[in-house]
Amino acid sequence: MADIRKTAALIEETEKLAEGICGLWLRPEAPEVAVSAVPGQFVSVYCRDASRLLPRPISLCEIDRERGRLRLVYRIAGAGTRELSERKAGETIEIMGPLGNGYSLEGLPADGGHAVLMGGGIGIPPLLALARALPGVRTAVLGYRDGETFLREEFEALGCRVIIATDDGSIGTKGNVIDAARENAVRGDMIYSCGPVPMQRGVKAYAAELGIPAQLSLEERMACGIGACLACVCQSREKDSHSHVHNKRVCKDGPVFFADEIEL
Repeated sequence: MADIRKTAALIEETEKLAEGICGLWLRPEAPEVAVSAVPGQFVSVYCRDASRLLPRPISLCEIDRERGRLRLVYRIAGAGTRELSERKAGETIEIMGPLGNGYSLEGLPADGGHAVLMGGGIGIPPLLALARALPGVRTAVLGYRDGETFLREEFEALGCRVIIATDDGSIGTKGNVIDAARENAVRGDMIYSCGPVPMQRGVKAYAAELGIPAQLSLEERMACGIGACLACVCQSREKDSHSHVHNKRVCKDGPVFFADEIEL
């Protein structure tokens, strides 16, 4: 794993993608942060308000190694992310990363095969960085609350086949990503997913039905972000070498796991 460090980062651009969904491009002062990052990892973002001691973990939406930049896309969910949404281009923030383990290309055919990307809500952004890195055919099954399909056009611009599910049925399949995958008979050599645990439980079952491997990026509340506090554990099949129980730390051992490594 790359060296992890806390560093200042310049906000180069800010954006609003949908109601409550914001993004920004960062240029860390330490260029190796972007150079070493891989899809599926995240950074911890520190608040300016000193009363908010814990950083906010945000997945990497895009990685621009040539220019040493990272793109973060996040949902405004509380005071910390609200503060972040109010920051302006030209300001600096403190981040730590890259953190966690990203997606693996292990298990794909030599030509890249057919990768299926399944993302729900704010689990969609990290799949964009993965879609850009994957060889071969890519199908993206994306689940939204309503008709604000943020990042959809960017997946399409990468040549992905995009299938949409919305809670209200305003676009695509009415339901979740599993409903959309079944409706469109989605198959592939590997499923890569990111989203809340109920969705991931469905992805794991769907992959088992198809008899193909899946990699799941878990969303979990975190404290330290580096595996020291054990606040973000999930149940694992094997005993963890750190705690010697059937737990894995989502921030350190994950957030990406092969589906057969964990119990949901």
